[in-house]
Amino acid sequence: MLFHVEMTVKLPTDMPGEVAAEIKAKEKAYAQALQQQGKWRHLWRIAGSYANVSIFDVDDNAELQDIIANLPLFPYMEISVKPLCRHPSSIRDDDS
Repeated sequence: MLFHVEMTVKLPTDMPGEVAAEIKAKEKAYAQALQQQGKWRHLWRIAGSYANVSIFDVDDNAELQDIIANLPLFPYMEISVKPLCRHPSSIRDDDS
C-alpha cells in the first residue's frame, strides 16, 4: 500500500543543540534504512520549512503506524497521512 505522508518538525525552542543533533542523527539513520528496504520510497524536503513530503510503500496501515511511531522525531512532528492508489492514466509501472 502506498501512502502520502507530510511531516512537519517542531522542535522545542529550549531543546539543547546537542540533544537535537543526536535525535536528528538517529532520524537520518532510521530514514535511510527504511529507504534502503524500499519502505520509504520517496523523500522530499518542502523548501523553506522543516518539513517533508514522503511516499511510503508498506503492507498495511499498521505497518505505517509502526514506522511513523518509531521515528526519533515523532514526538515533535505534525503528521498528515493520505492513502494512495494507482491512477488509471499513469504510464508508470512502479506506482502501484
